[in-house]
Amino acid sequence: MSAPDYSSFCPLAHELADRAGAVIGPSFRQGVEVDRKRDGSAVTAVDREAEAAMRELLRVRHPRHGVVGEEWGSERVEAEYVWVLDPIDGTGAFISGQPTFGTLVALLHRGRPVVGVVDQVVSGERWTGVVGAGTTFRSAVALPSGATAEPARVRACPSLSQAALYATTPQMFEDEDAAAFEALRQRVAFNRYGLDCYAYGLLASGLVDLVVEASLAAHDFCALVPVVEGAGGVITDWGGRPLGLESDGRVVAAGDPEVHSASLLVLAGGGGERDSRGA
Repeated sequence: MSAPDYSSFCPLAHELADRAGAVIGPSFRQGVEVDRKRDGSAVTAVDREAEAAMRELLRVRHPRHGVVGEEWGSERVEAEYVWVLDPIDGTGAFISGQPTFGTLVALLHRGRPVVGVVDQVVSGERWTGVVGAGTTFRSAVALPSGATAEPARVRACPSLSQAALYATTPQMFEDEDAAAFEALRQRVAFNRYGLDCYAYGLLASGLVDLVVEASLAAHDFCALVPVVEGAGGVITDWGGRPLGLESDGRVVAAGDPEVHSASLLVLAGGGGERDSRGA
C-alpha cells in the first residue's frame, strides 16, 4: 500500500495560516490588551480570534478531523487526522512588538506529525514541511536565487563545541532540566534566547544548529517536526523518542544528527564532550 499524499493537505494548511495572519497582522504593535491564564502565561483577544477563525475553516472543510488548539481546547483527538493549532507561538514577543513569534499549523496522521507550517506574518516568511516531500521556505521578498520560495536545508556542524544553541528562555528549565541544559550550554560555541518557533525555522534554513527546550505543549512543537525533519534535521524528545501529543514537552532539534546525538548524551548526564568527530 502506498503512503498517503500528505502534500494534498498543504493548501488547507496554508489557508489556515493565512486565516490566522489576517487577524494577527493588523494587530501587531497596536497595543492589544493582555490577559493572564491560570498558569501565568499571556494571552490576548487576538490569539483567541485567530484560532477561532482557523477552527471555523476546519469545521467547514473537515468536520470529522480532530482539532487541538492552545486557546479553545481539543475535539476528536481520537480521529485518524488531527490538526494542532497555535495561532501565536510567542505571545510575549507579539505583545512586545518583536517579529519573532509565529503561527503554527500541524496535521497528525494516526498520531504522527506529517504536515507542519511555521508562519511569520510580519516578515512574510513561511516554512512548510511535509513527510515525503521535504521542507520549503517562502519569503515575501526575493531570495538570493531570485525566487520567493525554495527548498530549506539544514547545515552540517563539525562538532557540538561549534554549535549555535537556542532556547526561548532559561526559565523554561527547572530542577534537573536546568542543570542538564546548563551542562549543554557550556559545551556549545554560543547560545541565544527568545526566538520561540522562529528558531526552528532558522534551523531548517541552515542558520541555527541546535534548539533545546522544555515545558512545551503539543501545540508548541507538533508543527516543527515535519519542518525540521523535511529539511534534513532531527527532532525528538530528550530521550531520543519521536514527538507527538503524549510527549513530555522536552524537545531537542538539531541540523546535524551527530550533534543531536551528542546533545542527548549531555542532557542525560552522559558527558558528551566528544562526539564521533571530536567535539
